[in-house]
Amino acid sequence: MEQENPGVLKTEATQRAGQMRNRIRFRCVLALARKESYQIFRDPSSLIIAFVLPNILLLLFGWGISLDLGYIPIGVVVENRSTDTSRIVAALRGSPYFMVREADHRNELEPLLVGGRIKGLVVLSQDLSARLNAGSAPIQLLVAGSDANTAELIVGYMETVLQKDRLRWSEEAGQPLRSGIINIEGRVWYNPNMDSRSAILPGSIAVIMTLIGTILTSLVVAREWERGTMEALLASSITRAEFLLGKFIPYFVLGLAAMLVVALVSVVVFAVPFRGSWPVLVGVSAVYLAVALGLGLFISTATRNQFVATQAALIVGYLPSFILSDLVFEINSMPLPIRLLTHILPPRYFVSALRTLFLAGDVWDVIIPDTLILCIFAAVLWNLTIRKTRLTLE
Repeated sequence: MEQENPGVLKTEATQRAGQMRNRIRFRCVLALARKESYQIFRDPSSLIIAFVLPNILLLLFGWGISLDLGYIPIGVVVENRSTDTSRIVAALRGSPYFMVREADHRNELEPLLVGGRIKGLVVLSQDLSARLNAGSAPIQLLVAGSDANTAELIVGYMETVLQKDRLRWSEEAGQPLRSGIINIEGRVWYNPNMDSRSAILPGSIAVIMTLIGTILTSLVVAREWERGTMEALLASSITRAEFLLGKFIPYFVLGLAAMLVVALVSVVVFAVPFRGSWPVLVGVSAVYLAVALGLGLFISTATRNQFVATQAALIVGYLPSFILSDLVFEINSMPLPIRLLTHILPPRYFVSALRTLFLAGDVWDVIIPDTLILCIFAAVLWNLTIRKTRLTLE
């Protein structure tokens, strides 16, 4: 009988053991993958982050945001109606850039320009027709400079529309186009140099206070639950009001301090004009900070998870304050559904109040409505937060 070679037997045993180890590892991988898949489907937040958030961002960046202006609300003052003024008004109305509101006197439309309800004001003087016949007719264009990019685009669009209309006049009359028939005399209010920093820096206070108020406070309650320190709080005799105030006051002070620092740096270092009053600025900022803190605490209380709270605060807090607040992108150029959505977003009203305070002054027709709306948001959010806060382990 032949003896088996021990080396061969050892080699075969090693191969079989290796095959067994490979088979066991594969089964472990499948088991871990199955368990992880179950965990993902049990946690709705994972599915939201994986599927809903990318689609929301895709819609916002691909559909809801446009750097091209369209349907800009402007006012047209016609001091003396004639065939020439009617043609100019018709050209502006037929343009895809403007929504025209007519008046006979500038006093009817200047408050709308100050209040931000129209972006520009065209003045057709009483002697426009006479000057056209003489060869040159200046048209005054007043533009609100609170948004430098928008102001510059309005002036360019206006020149384009009137230039095309001049060309059409000449073709219909069979005459060559004469230079200098209509001259646009542009004048920018509040921000005559159309400095973008003067428009962006005041609104950036809204983004900073949103970061402090919403994103940071969205973690405070969730952190208590994750670290297990909430049980110690629950064992004490603390009430819901005491618990929420203890979380609210430090971030409220921090937010107001950050706002004052940013405002002072904007005015002193970057020479941004501040034409309003500092007490009004502090008051409006305090109301908005109450909104942001209420939103952050509500998210933290509702989620009890720091990662989910951060994602939720990013979606409902930071992104609206940056994208849908009229800080960078013109709201009037967005589609109607997005424009309607901005009416229920607090940053829109805070950015409006900030720009008015810095560049125009204490315009109460703008500041009071914006502040009252922010107060309503604060009351609603804090009511929801108090109702959602439960000092129990359930």
